[in-house]
Amino acid sequence: MSDPTPAATILVVDGDILVRHVIADYLRSCGYTVLEAASGEEARALLATEAARIDVVLADAGAQGAFEGFALAHWLRQAHPRIKIVLAGAPVMAAAQASALCDDGPQVGKPYQPQQVVDRIRWLMARRDRHRP
Repeated sequence: MSDPTPAATILVVDGDILVRHVIADYLRSCGYTVLEAASGEEARALLATEAARIDVVLADAGAQGAFEGFALAHWLRQAHPRIKIVLAGAPVMAAAQASALCDDGPQVGKPYQPQQVVDRIRWLMARRDRHRP
């Protein structure tokens, strides 16, 4: 895609520090503002103070725990419906659920190439901008 990167703040939520840092660094190199959280609980705490400036949450769909993956996405839909969600690595059986939570469109499997995430974020931001009054 050759269009300029829209101003957006992305919250990357992944318990794997290497994965989280690699994708966060890549997103920063593409011009995005990036916040990081190691867990759903950490993301929730960050969202308590920063939700107004966060546009997209990228979270690991396969993360285990009471407030990880799909549980985080469901909570976001209720608490912060404006924020777009990208669930990376949604299991095949959960693809329909992930699609409903993530505003349809192309999903991001795992392992993914960082550019796939950027393409998905650009798609979400373009869709959001088309629907603004």
